[in-house]
Amino acid sequence: QVQLVESGGGLVQAGGSLRLSCAASGLTFGFSNYAMGWFRQAPGKEREFVAAISWSGGGTYQTDSVKGRFTISRDNAKSTAYLYMNSLKPEDTAVYYCAAAYRPGRTDYPSIRTYRYWGQGTQVTVSS
Repeated sequence: QVQLVESGGGLVQAGGSLRLSCAASGLTFGFSNYAMGWFRQAPGKEREFVAAISWSGGGTYQTDSVKGRFTISRDNAKSTAYLYMNSLKPEDTAVYYCAAAYRPGRTDYPSIRTYRYWGQGTQVTVSS
């Protein structure tokens, strides 16, 4: 049974930082063969791509609105992916989800449909 468990969300003031973690277990081909993505969904809005990292960790991708502020990384030995969020803004407020995809193509990283496995989400609230 595949499980992706997010943690690290919470309430933070604008300009603050948070680190989200996504612990994976049960992935059929092993964590090191799955790209990991972070998505977010604000109230009344569609789920959107935030960042992704290739299965080797050699490639990272971010949406424009978080470039320079958010960093994605992974530790294959711990089967965990991370999202470091700095200079947080109120518009970053959302439920953040991690997701896993088996060796996607380079152009497929931002697409929700690429990811087969999803976590339950963790709330991030940024106050102004």
